[in-house]
Amino acid sequence: MIKELYPSEAYLKNNPSWHSKDSYWKAKQIIKIIKKNNQTYDSICEVGCGAGEILIQLQKSMHKKCDFRGYEISPAAYKICKEKENEKINFKFKDILLEENVTFELMLIIDVIEHLEDYANFLEKTKTKSKHKIFHIPLEMNALSILRKQALLTKRKKVGHIHFFTKELAIQTLKDCGYEILDYFYTAGGVELKSKSIRNNLLRLPRKILFAINKDFCVRLLGGYSLLVLAK
Repeated sequence: MIKELYPSEAYLKNNPSWHSKDSYWKAKQIIKIIKKNNQTYDSICEVGCGAGEILIQLQKSMHKKCDFRGYEISPAAYKICKEKENEKINFKFKDILLEENVTFELMLIIDVIEHLEDYANFLEKTKTKSKHKIFHIPLEMNALSILRKQALLTKRKKVGHIHFFTKELAIQTLKDCGYEILDYFYTAGGVELKSKSIRNNLLRLPRKILFAINKDFCVRLLGGYSLLVLAK
């Protein structure tokens, strides 16, 4: 079932916008870590680009000569992003692991590894395809999600998450696969993004208050945050 989630239209059925509504916010976080580390890039690739909207948003903030390429394995998502191509943005219906003799200055792996059956193999094989990588990893292994019996199972069924991380597990995973961590910070999707969930909306204020007091404790207890990592 997991293997068929993306080649079929099952994922699109559960997520009709393919998370496009969050793309401006995600692009904003990416720009933030790039500027924070005084980096500039002439070529940017996104693996698992979905509807392609993150690259569209990034193009508005990067210099005009920057080339963008998105890779997607879902026919439904590719159909959406292909219509957004322009002179500097190209989308490919292909597995990046099958792409030979290509390198980029920056590769974006945004909310991807939690979907992959063998994420370690993926991380090791993509390591040489770019100078730097930016990862966005949801931190869904927290006390609240464990106490709620169906929380992680719902994530698995609705959005195809088959692996769950804490901050420490995410960072150690990247290190184990040979990456050097250059910088990282939490992103507050559970606080800053709109949600139809009553529970998430009720947790918005407690998360915001507790995060201001103790970031790590808040994330481990209440969740609602992801980790953005710049690595090489």
